[in-house]
Amino acid sequence: MNTFAAMLKEITFSEYLVLSNEVPLIDVRSPGEFLKGHIPFATNIPLFTNDERAKVGTVYKQQSKEKAIELGYTLVNPKLDQFITESESVAPAGKIAVHCWRGGMRSKSFAGHLSENGFETVYVIKGGYKAFRNHALESFKNEANICILGGYTGSAKTYILKELEQMGEQIIDLEGLANHKGSAFGNCGNQPTIEQFENDLFWKWKDLDYTKTIWVEDESHRIGSVNIPMNFFENMRNQLVLFLDIPREERARHLVNDYAQADKEMLADSVNRISKRLGGLDTQKALAHLAANEFYETAMITLIYYDKYYLRGLQNRKHDDIFPLKIQKIDFKQNAKKIIKHHATIVKTKHKTHSV
Repeated sequence: MNTFAAMLKEITFSEYLVLSNEVPLIDVRSPGEFLKGHIPFATNIPLFTNDERAKVGTVYKQQSKEKAIELGYTLVNPKLDQFITESESVAPAGKIAVHCWRGGMRSKSFAGHLSENGFETVYVIKGGYKAFRNHALESFKNEANICILGGYTGSAKTYILKELEQMGEQIIDLEGLANHKGSAFGNCGNQPTIEQFENDLFWKWKDLDYTKTIWVEDESHRIGSVNIPMNFFENMRNQLVLFLDIPREERARHLVNDYAQADKEMLADSVNRISKRLGGLDTQKALAHLAANEFYETAMITLIYYDKYYLRGLQNRKHDDIFPLKIQKIDFKQNAKKIIKHHATIVKTKHKTHSV
């Protein structure tokens, strides 16, 4: 595969972001690399399979760079027509961007092949996926006007966030990005890798107006099997918290509606996972209620643990940054309106205080 640099244009990842809505992106790394973490909305057309990449790497280490390149050509040449066909399906308009791990031989060779075979404009991302990762992680240091939506488990915070978004507010749904509901009962299915969670978070984060309020649900550093990037988490910890104070009975009823259709074996496993902190007697009671389809009673017992757990985390924040809002009923739309009104009052009060 010959490369003609004059037919290609190298651009930074920041420059690609400006073009991203009109120029599709191809990731030529191996399927394993792509699965671990990739730029959201990129299409994987791997130059090498996982096994092929491993063989090329072995030859590079044990023999020489030249021998590795020779093997690479041997493995790639039978796929050249396939690369064109797949790339045309991704970018029928003939404009495309390509990246590999560091913007090296893989992406430049692939891009050169596209240029030689009818593609009008082909960009190569300088620094490749590594440059994207550096850009993404660095962006979490950006100061932003974040407001944390807090509240005990079962307060329907995720549903309220969606209502806020419908009202035109900026939100980040961390639990949605993590594919997890944030408690032992929250596993919704396969979670992304930590790296992919960070990538998806950045893709949402990059489009927000940091001067306007960004609503984020209060979370611990870990959501299931993924971690919130430390810079982003520290940013969250320094923001004001609008705390929903909703009666436990009301929250238990909401949880029943949320989880009653869930697999009972999964729910029992979730109870057992918090058994040490819940206590032996309460664990037995919760499991007995669950077996008898008494979901409300199960929820009431487990919420005792979760309320204590959340309260401990809340106590680590500055008292002056916590603004309670008592709400008697879970009504997503009405509660979202109350939150907007309460937040406006908080901002106005804080502004007056700082002006004095």
